Amino acid sequence: MDDRVQELVSDFKQGFLTRRGFLAKAAGVGLSSTAAMALLGLGGAQPAAAQAQIPGQPRAQVPAVQPRGWQRGRGWGWVWGPDDELGNLNELSPQLTMKALSIPSRGRVYDLGLTYERRSYKWPGHSPGEILTFRSQQGEWLQRDLPFQIDPAQNSSRSSFASCALFISDNVATQCDGFGHFSLGEEPYYYNGYRASDVVGDWGVLKMGAETIPPIVAPATLIDVAGHLGMQALPAGFAIGPDLLQDVLARQGVDIDVLDVVFIRTGTAGVWLRGDGVGANQDEIRGPDTAGITVAAARWLVEEKGSLAIGSDTSGLEVGPPVDFTEDGTSFNPVHNYLLPKQGVHILEFHNLEELAAERTYTFAYILGVQKIKGTTAGTALRPIGIA
Repeated sequence: MDDRVQELVSDFKQGFLTRRGFLAKAAGVGLSSTAAMALLGLGGAQPAAAQAQIPGQPRAQVPAVQPRGWQRGRGWGWVWGPDDELGNLNELSPQLTMKALSIPSRGRVYDLGLTYERRSYKWPGHSPGEILTFRSQQGEWLQRDLPFQIDPAQNSSRSSFASCALFISDNVATQCDGFGHFSLGEEPYYYNGYRASDVVGDWGVLKMGAETIPPIVAPATLIDVAGHLGMQALPAGFAIGPDLLQDVLARQGVDIDVLDVVFIRTGTAGVWLRGDGVGANQDEIRGPDTAGITVAAARWLVEEKGSLAIGSDTSGLEVGPPVDFTEDGTSFNPVHNYLLPKQGVHILEFHNLEELAAERTYTFAYILGVQKIKGTTAGTALRPIGIA
């Protein structure tokens, strides 16, 4: 048997390819569907053992959800009315929630958050962060400034407590970029035509802050680019275009449904985890962190596939330096230009995709809640989960 065919058969029997994915890959090496299925000793049905091993539920059993504001070839844009601050998250619905929750078949929960601390790597445009001890057990007894604590009648057990004050960027570790984060133009404009005078204040953004991002429960698809190329992490400046995304999806045997959250794995989170688990190895992260998608890839994901949100395991999602741009001109972050102000699509950054990739879990339910700190430009140091 041809080595390529043998590998396909092995992947199918281990549950790494769906039947549709197996047949598509078999056709690519010159096998008819009849010959391909004969190799497996199958007629029409997939064996129960292989079916049970497939990560997530086969898409054929998952109900379709029709988008309300998306059009193929256009995507979304400013279609939700002049006062809108949600963008395409207007597509969230009970139907989409139920579709997401119908995917898990194993009850496997994946922690998609990366742990942050003062040594963690961050994009150079954001502030450092510190966690400062504001109250400590020993300090309270030295300072003796809390009457309820030092009064023996009220606290004969000598109870004490600790609390911390946070000085932290709203764009560190696992994050969700809000629409107040990015603008275009000499007179800056944001998503839905909002101007700087509408958005920017001295105490955070006045509109489209992270507190406006609703809880997200949606189907999700992982595209493991690093795994597909046999790399632990992609090299610096590696550009991921639409053709490569399609090749990886075909190899994985999955496709993107409209309104899926899509994640692209570069392997950067795996490098982060080697830095004491908190991304303290900043020099090592700096290279792979610049691998990412092109504007063409972002357009394909939004306009052709209808992705609800796009994320990765890097600090910026897109390749740096850029290799292509929008019609607005050059930019240091053209994918951000396209997704946030122009399309109204949120960006998910620094997600830990390592366990999903290791277990070849390519479809799952994605659940995210963003902290409700009014005026922040992004959800920061988040802990989303995936369930398969």
